Amino acid sequence: MILTQPFFLRPAPTVAPELLGKFLVRRFEDGRTRSLLITETEAYDGPDDRASHASRGRTARNEVMFGPAGVWYTYLVYGIHHMLNVVTGPEGYPAAVLLRSLRGVSGPGRLTREFGIDRSFNMLVARRSSGLWVEDRGVIIPRSKIVKAPRVGVDYAGPLWSAKPWRFILDSDYATSIF
Repeated sequence: MILTQPFFLRPAPTVAPELLGKFLVRRFEDGRTRSLLITETEAYDGPDDRASHASRGRTARNEVMFGPAGVWYTYLVYGIHHMLNVVTGPEGYPAAVLLRSLRGVSGPGRLTREFGIDRSFNMLVARRSSGLWVEDRGVIIPRSKIVKAPRVGVDYAGPLWSAKPWRFILDSDYATSIF
């Protein structure tokens, strides 16, 4: 089942752990598809979240975060790596979940490189017609198999925001046992 807007129309810290065990699916221009299990996510929630791109207000870069849920937010960091996020929550409230890792692909830059994801996906709806979507294939992840940790690379946000346990990691032993 392809996840649709109602799934994403919830707070980022709720959506992020629930994406673990779902599958990121990419259809390439030549018709091939590739899918891998999502194993790590990070939540960015609202204008007060100092680690969020929206903390400094609305800009051309983060405009998509203020839009409807279930839309891709992609951007380039360090002029090298594309990052893939999905917008969450109600329209007008800037929130998103960063997809950090897939089974066998560790790190958000590697994830986008492996799946051929760049800024051309920015502002596209996460559905089959965009060539990039998320599927629920019935995998149930017990809470005990989800590790919560602080987000990565956000020390600039100060101790309150950098220490938030909004990074969610699927236990690696459990992840390898699925399918």
